[in-house]
Amino acid sequence: MKNAVSILKDHQLRNTEARVDVLNTFLGQHHALSHSDVEKTLGEQYDRVTIYRTLTSFMEKGLLHKVPVDDGSTRYALCNDHCDDHQHEDNHIHFKCTSCGNTECLDELPIPQVKLPNGYTLTETNFLVQGVCGKCNG
Repeated sequence: MKNAVSILKDHQLRNTEARVDVLNTFLGQHHALSHSDVEKTLGEQYDRVTIYRTLTSFMEKGLLHKVPVDDGSTRYALCNDHCDDHQHEDNHIHFKCTSCGNTECLDELPIPQVKLPNGYTLTETNFLVQGVCGKCNG
């Protein structure tokens, strides 16, 4: 597995302490994180604006993608290796555990094709499945 510094370099992002710390936060998790999750993990090391700008630049460069959640908040997850600043390849199912509340990417499960009526254009598809995760089913 690559480290944060090499991942930033691969995505043409400058290596700053904040970016390394935020990226390491995501690398240490297997579920999507909200802005406040990142804030809590990093403590008072960085202000809200620094974290927000870091998350935004990570999304723009194909490092993170937004994860749909049912409560209206925004969560972020690491993109797979095929994403870049031109195109995200994150059309996969997201699973939210109703027990622990974690939302994770199920990269191996593509979103089923949706056939829209004539005159409609598909620009984005979000697919959220809810249930109990394997860890909570234990």
